[in-house]
Amino acid sequence: MTDTNMPPSLWVDTAPSATPRPALEGHHRTEVLVIGGGFTGLAAALALAERGITTMLVDACAIGWGASGRNGGQVIPGLKYDPDELIARYGQELGERMVDASGRNADVVFDLIKRHDIHCDATRHGWIQPAATETALRVTQSRGQQWADRGVAVEWLDRDECSRRLGSDAYLGGWLDPRAGGLNPLAYARGLASAAESAGAKLYEHSAVESIRHKDDKWQVMVHSGGCVETDQVLICTNGYTGGLYKGLDKSLIAANSFQIATRPLSEAEGAGILPGGEMASDTRKLLLYFRRDSSGRFLMGGRGPFHDPRGGQDFRHLERAIHKLYPALKGVDIEYRWGGRVALTRDALPHVHQPAPGLTVALGYNGRGVGMGTHLGKLIGETLGSDSLQESLPFPITPVRPIPLHGLQRFYVGAVVNYYRVKDWLER
Repeated sequence: MTDTNMPPSLWVDTAPSATPRPALEGHHRTEVLVIGGGFTGLAAALALAERGITTMLVDACAIGWGASGRNGGQVIPGLKYDPDELIARYGQELGERMVDASGRNADVVFDLIKRHDIHCDATRHGWIQPAATETALRVTQSRGQQWADRGVAVEWLDRDECSRRLGSDAYLGGWLDPRAGGLNPLAYARGLASAAESAGAKLYEHSAVESIRHKDDKWQVMVHSGGCVETDQVLICTNGYTGGLYKGLDKSLIAANSFQIATRPLSEAEGAGILPGGEMASDTRKLLLYFRRDSSGRFLMGGRGPFHDPRGGQDFRHLERAIHKLYPALKGVDIEYRWGGRVALTRDALPHVHQPAPGLTVALGYNGRGVGMGTHLGKLIGETLGSDSLQESLPFPITPVRPIPLHGLQRFYVGAVVNYYRVKDWLER
């Protein structure tokens, strides 16, 4: 049965039932208040509670309501930049920390799933990145080699092997990262929430934050439901749904839509040969396509959508066309689900950690890699928040909040970039 507290999606209909949690009312005192019930906030709350720190978490809607409950469920290591580029950009020491931490993202996720017995249809059969052009093929070769040089047992897929693994002859080749996997992201978020509560954290839903202010060496946070929290530390983990929560924060990122569709479960004949090994896939286009099968045999396709939230089936036509181009035999197969969610894009395509005031920490900006990186960064912050070793434990520097220039034009900016990349992808093909 569909959860009326959540936007409709495949994951809502296939995740274990949600545990209802109250809205925050009355006056409370805690050591740490986490704002945002997605992967980062939940992983941080779990780590904090396991340290014996009194922890509360509030979400404006329900746990996993944002992108953490609506994404493609692909757990992919790494960042948007390749290892060598990270080191060239940020130096040997910081670059290697970024490479090491991001390379372990999937390990962190699957370890949490195992340790806390989270039922989320988790599989770990790897991630294929196929290339549609010769230029992109050279990029994937370099990328795979850089990870191979760091001990990852990557596989290079020539055209025939790539076609066999994907069940589509639309690509020239690619590489496979065996560290990656897939899951039901909403079920995973709900499992993290249950684990955090078992460790001692207190979770509240439908408790949108109205104000955050510093007074008498404490933070006072007021929520829409009438509650007030006095806390030593505030951790903001709201990503693409930040809004006007804290001055300038929403203007430091672009909240762009990622849309997805899922077919009905395919018959054995219909699905024969389509990702037979259970891998995830996302290609090298500027406006990339990402696709997979779910535990019921559906085929899922995702990609960038218009800036506005979905208004109807017409907003998903580009994804239906993509399915038909990659898998012509699926033309005519019913699309059972259509949904979308907002991802947070940063100007430098890296996650951001800010501390705009003592006792106030912000973590967001995963640029489409939030399942793994959001979980890992939340865990790292939760393990060291409030200590002198926070910066040393993080793979990213703590930076000031910097608004993106002309942010008020983001709707037009995103549209222009999407159109530019669409033309660029077409020209490269």
